[in-house]
This record gives sequence, structure tokens and C-alpha cells, in this order.
Amino acid sequence: MTIYNLFPLLAGRFAEWEPHLRRAAKLGFDWVFVNPIQYPGFSGSLYSLSDYFRWNGLLIDETQPVDPLEQSQVMFECGQSLGLRFMADLVVNHCAFDSPLLKEHPEWFEWEEGEVVHPSCYDGDEKVVWGDLAKFRYEDAAAAEALIGFWLRVVGFLYEQGFRGFRCDAAYQVPSEVWSKLIRESKVQYPEILFVAESLGCRPEQTLALADAGFDFIQNSSKWWDFRSDWLMEQYALTCGHVDSIGFPESHDTKRLAEETNGNVNAIKQRYLFTALFSAGVVMPMGFEYGFRKKLDVVATRPSDWEEVQCNLCPFIQKVNEIRGLSRTFQKDVPTRIMPSSNPNVLIMQKYDAASGDYSLLLLNKDPDNHQALWCESLYREMPVKRALKDVSPEFRLDYLPTPFEYSFRPGQGIVLIN
Repeated sequence: MTIYNLFPLLAGRFAEWEPHLRRAAKLGFDWVFVNPIQYPGFSGSLYSLSDYFRWNGLLIDETQPVDPLEQSQVMFECGQSLGLRFMADLVVNHCAFDSPLLKEHPEWFEWEEGEVVHPSCYDGDEKVVWGDLAKFRYEDAAAAEALIGFWLRVVGFLYEQGFRGFRCDAAYQVPSEVWSKLIRESKVQYPEILFVAESLGCRPEQTLALADAGFDFIQNSSKWWDFRSDWLMEQYALTCGHVDSIGFPESHDTKRLAEETNGNVNAIKQRYLFTALFSAGVVMPMGFEYGFRKKLDVVATRPSDWEEVQCNLCPFIQKVNEIRGLSRTFQKDVPTRIMPSSNPNVLIMQKYDAASGDYSLLLLNKDPDNHQALWCESLYREMPVKRALKDVSPEFRLDYLPTPFEYSFRPGQGIVLIN
């Protein structure tokens, strides 16, 4: 899955999505992930939904006599004609505190002293409470069963509109047995659909429980890896063989990478190249391709926040996405290890898919500011299969690979080799 995240509040009305869909297809993305487009509650947050069967009014052109569902259908048909499939954000752990569901089905919610419970989390030692949200009650068997039936209706509604995948927000906050039944029954009705677990912040055992619940993909934490510590490879090894994972260079929950790096193009390219080749899938939010620096906001972002192009990364992203199609090691989670390097500032990552015999090496300058040199006796020495390696890098390809191998990397540069 090579996924373009179209952020609806930045894209605007459905009628204005076509240029973004065409750009996504041209860049080599095959899926479009859309944050919630259903009707929000009082706060206006995309993730505080009030009506799951009605579109957000900000996406509708009220001057047109065309029904809102017909307006969105034009957008779906445009994307499908470009070879794109659509993924919806499925928010099942909470809804808006002012949703009609609280009056219609109070038994579906958690209550304390007559007040509905608001979801919360800890940011360090500080407890953060989302006052605009109401928490569903999955611990009660009868409520859980009724909620599963409701979510099956929501999945069916979104499927009928054109969605073929579902990214499940904060999936670990919902019992795995609930997901298991929801996914199983959804796939009985719609066998082609895929489910992605937003599993960031999970403990290892929670992640494995999600994999066993039937999710097709989980999201990994490669965005925060420093290219040196052991934790990412340990997490990857834990889930590899159980479920494929999807990485991202930034998201609506993080700062823009261009802002984090102060516009360092080498650092932005470095992170996208690594993310796209590390795991089975990659998701990139709109605006990343132009070096946007303003954080996406689930309440306040508007089309007027579209920025001037800071750096046009489209040619680079297109080439990286093409590379993903050249080897099975970039299309699924396969055994991966970090190789010894003569220069600790140069990463050597080896990936091997025994089923296909596909093998790849990523040589990456961890330093986005300075040149770094690498010397090794032979790039072929530890290959599991003895076939010639070819340079398919997005930039500065080598005509041949010398033995011994000696190279001076440009800042943040990556070399991609496949057999």
C-alpha cells in the first residue's frame, strides 16, 4: 500500500479534490487515505463525530442543488478512474459528546456520577482529557454486541460510497475481540476490504493482539527512529511474519518534517526514502511533497492554509514510489537486519524475501548536513543469494559497483541496491 493522505479540511469541498487526486496518482500512490469526512459535533474536530451517515458540511457546496452523496460520488469516480482506492478513517472508540447517540443509546457509553466519561491520555505526567468526546462502553457484553452491529452499518455505508479500506483510529483502545468480530463479519460481506490498525503507543503484546484480531496492516513508529538505537528493529522483528506494517514520515498528529528540519531538503528526502523502503506500506500527508511547514489541524485547518511551494519533492517521491514496485522486499515486511558499517554515520540495511529470492540493500547517510564516506570489502559478501546487484536509487545512480566498495555519500543520500 502506497498511500496518499488527503486531509479533507485542507483539500476543501469534494468538487475541489480532483487536482490532488491526479497529483497522487502521478506520484505513484495507489491508495488515498481520507481523515473522517462525516458530520462532526460542536467542537468541529474531524475526530469528534456526531452523525456517521452524513457528510461534514465544510466539504459540501451548498449552492449546488446536487445531493451531498452525489457530490462525493463524483470525487470517488474521479479517483477510481485514476487507479486509486480509498481508505476511510474509522473512529470507533469514541464519538462527539453532543452526538444524538448519547440520547438514543445511553447504554453504549461509560458514565460516572451521571456524566459521560471523556477519553483521556497522559502526556508525560500530565493527564489530557478530550472534553468534546464521549467514550463507548465495550466492557459490557451487551453494549459491545450492539456497537459491533452499529459499526457494521457504518462500514457498509462507507463501502457503498466507495471506500475499500479502513484505518482504525487508536485501535488498541478497543478490545481485540471486538475488532476480531467486526473485521470477520465485515469481510464476509465485503471480501476485498482491508483494515489498518493505528497502533502507535501500543505495548508489544497489544500489537500482537491486534495482528491476531485480523488486521491486514499495523502502523509502525519508524518516523521517530534515530537510525542508531535498537528499538525499531526489535519492534519490527516482533511483528514481522504476523502482520505487515505501514510507516510515515509525518502525520496530522506530528509537526511537519520540513518544520522539524528547518527546511533541510536532504533530511526530508532521507526520511521519505527510508520510510518508503523499510516496511510494506507508506503513507504521506498532502503538502509533504511541497515542503509545507504548517501543522495540519483537525479543527482549524482550511483550504486557505495551502502554502507556497517551499521545495518541489514530486520528482523524488515519484521515483521512490517506483522503486517500491521493483522488489518484494519493499512490498511486505520481510526479515531485515542492520549490517556492520565501517562508518557509524552510514546505515547498511539488508532485506531478504526467501519466497521470491528478492534481496535488497539500503545504504543511507544518516547525516543530512555533511558528506560521509563508506568503505567495505564487498557488498556481495553476506548475500543469501548470489545474483548481481543493480543500483535503482532515486538519485545519483552508480553504473557499476566496485569491489572493494568505496563511496563518499552526499548529505542524507541513499543508495538502493536490488538483485
